[in-house]
Amino acid sequence: MQLPPPLPSPWLPLFLAPFIGSFLGVLAWRLPRADPVVLARSACPRCRTILTLWELVPLLSYLAQKGRCRTCHAPIDPSHPAMEILALAVAALAMLATFAGGATGPLAAAAIWRGCLFGWWLLVLAAIDFKTFRLPDSLTLPLTAVGLVLAAMGGWTTFLAHGTAALLGYALFTGIALAYRRLRGHDGLGLGDAKLLAAGGAWLGPAALPMVVFAAALLTLGGILVITRGRIGRDMAIPFGPGLAASMWGTWLWQTAYQLHG
Repeated sequence: MQLPPPLPSPWLPLFLAPFIGSFLGVLAWRLPRADPVVLARSACPRCRTILTLWELVPLLSYLAQKGRCRTCHAPIDPSHPAMEILALAVAALAMLATFAGGATGPLAAAAIWRGCLFGWWLLVLAAIDFKTFRLPDSLTLPLTAVGLVLAAMGGWTTFLAHGTAALLGYALFTGIALAYRRLRGHDGLGLGDAKLLAAGGAWLGPAALPMVVFAAALLTLGGILVITRGRIGRDMAIPFGPGLAASMWGTWLWQTAYQLHG
């Protein structure tokens, strides 16, 4: 009997993470602007000079150029190296949580790759929402679908539980959004947040939803208080996606370290 091909090394995501982060930074910049993501070559947004390969080396090229374009010397948006560092952190935390949970061999590799996929996906969604106050359907809906596919691999019971969680998450935030709009006459919670919570339900299951929502509210409030130094206006637009994404990612880490392999 022919054995299935082995999974890639669990250490490979750590090597790939800065390059993945570089791509996620481009995706977060171009997708909301409806610019080509894959086919267009990278260029300086100010002088439009096409970047060479050595200028695209994650982190190192930014440091070598001292954070500036080699042609026009305009500052490079610090979000690009930040995304590379955060993608690296996602891979490192996924590995730590998996090994802390006692997983080894193919089980560890599968968990790490799954966690990196989830974390990197959430990272780009958080970045887009932070910049534009929008969570694109082209990312939230596939994230939900992938979560349900992975749940289905655990059997019908798991798929049913995670599918129910996705519906509950979407219904909860949609109901809050509609009620707020009816009471206040304007939007207070976007449907993109509802779709992101549905993705959280698909990936994490129904028991995780209360923790995800509670932690997301705390993270969002804390982040806004720090950024605004406590000066929050009634009409201030606040992106909820970054806090929700961080909460979902933290919940995955907790599940992996203390539940899935306990």
